[in-house]
Amino acid sequence: MKIGTALHPWAVSPAEAREIQKRLSARVIDEDHLGKVNTVAGIDVGFEDQGSVTRAAVVVLSYPELQLLDRVIACAPTQFPYVPGLLSFREVPAVLKAFEDLKTVPDLVLCDGQGIAHPRRFGIACHIGLLTDLPTIGVAKSRLVGTHAEPPQERGSHVPLRNKDEQVGVVLRTRKGVKPLFISVGHRISLTTATQYVMGCAPRYRLPETTRWADRIASRRESMP
Repeated sequence: MKIGTALHPWAVSPAEAREIQKRLSARVIDEDHLGKVNTVAGIDVGFEDQGSVTRAAVVVLSYPELQLLDRVIACAPTQFPYVPGLLSFREVPAVLKAFEDLKTVPDLVLCDGQGIAHPRRFGIACHIGLLTDLPTIGVAKSRLVGTHAEPPQERGSHVPLRNKDEQVGVVLRTRKGVKPLFISVGHRISLTTATQYVMGCAPRYRLPETTRWADRIASRRESMP
């Protein structure tokens, strides 16, 4: 898969990174600009050698069958410090390297992190979406910003996630009686459609199969049921 021209330099300070996020957030599309979804991708990012190397695993699954079609692991030097709210500057260079080696271009990407449910409305899902020009969804395990009511315990129930009088996502129960996920727009998709696809990718467990498969590949546990 060919990645377009970079939108910004990577060798920046945290203050410069925040300004980049603010500037690029205006380019996020929060409406449905996607065709038929036959393939979905998931991402897992970890660190090696005491954090000096970033390792990204990207998987592509068929949809709605959720069968593995493609997988790539790529490593890159870690060049940005750990700063909450700026994790995409630390992780995305390795993710892009993995995307470049994919043989199957996904129709939709589910990111293990935030989309616009972010202090500057530009989480990792937005960043990856703009850099790849792919529809992306932020699927986070925990809340970064905003307030919400507790969603009902039934699978598929959800409530708004609001920040500063703006709905920035939904709090979605993907499995009865388990902790919810925090879903937000990444790029080229509406919140309603994003919620539907997350449910379609999580037929049995709390986490979408995209996230589970990416973790398996990253951990070299491909045979895990």
